[in-house]
Amino acid sequence: MTDVQGPSTARDPEGASVEEARVAVVIEDEEDIRSLLSTVLAQAGFEVHGAANGADGVELVREHRPLVTTLDVNMPGMDGFETAKRIRAISSTYIVMLSARTEEIDALQGLEAGADDYVAKPFRPRELRARIDAMLRRPRHVAPADPDAVGENGSPDGVWLEHHGLRLNASTHLVTVDDHHVELTRSEFDILADLLVAGRRVRAKSDLALMLRGDQYAVSDFVSDSDARAIEVHMANLRRKLGESPAQPRWIETVRGVGYRLTA
Repeated sequence: MTDVQGPSTARDPEGASVEEARVAVVIEDEEDIRSLLSTVLAQAGFEVHGAANGADGVELVREHRPLVTTLDVNMPGMDGFETAKRIRAISSTYIVMLSARTEEIDALQGLEAGADDYVAKPFRPRELRARIDAMLRRPRHVAPADPDAVGENGSPDGVWLEHHGLRLNASTHLVTVDDHHVELTRSEFDILADLLVAGRRVRAKSDLALMLRGDQYAVSDFVSDSDARAIEVHMANLRRKLGESPAQPRWIETVRGVGYRLTA
């Protein structure tokens, strides 16, 4: 069964295009919570499609190509972790996982499955809305820090950032390694773009965590241990997809106890 709720007259979330901001998918087996999530997203300007199980949710993502997908972890049949993996195989939608499980290992498992954020139940609608808005405030178009960071092969679709055969286009959300396409989640893409812009300047885990939260310019720069651990998980997934060894990095080196930067 699919629930559909039209968008409200609210402004589109900051940082998202008009077309992208119109669609969200809610995958939740409890009808009351599914209705609440649909209302929160509709008030944020989304057209919302709801599913009561993982399989139907994957099909909704395939059909509607949402900007944001909320996903319950504890569902009968296919659980949220497996559902997230299947969604990641077909979509770069922002995935927010919701679960009554509050252990750090559960949050890390969700991130490893492809989620961008993990929210514990019970949640406050205002907090959820704020976290979704923060995701949508992430920079969608990256300007290079200096002209030397730009590859020679320009593109009519935007500027390419290049480093040792790794190329990224922020406008088209494309990443290639030696001319082979690489599929990344939005969080992995944003981290990679941030590092390419920074070049040899070290980006601390806290810097990357604040960037993913959309708070890189916030007055408060508090980052929890779980936030830092989440960056480590995203980085491990990014390196695996790029085919890079942390011991002998081709693109990204670890600055022990601090963060990451591009190799020389």
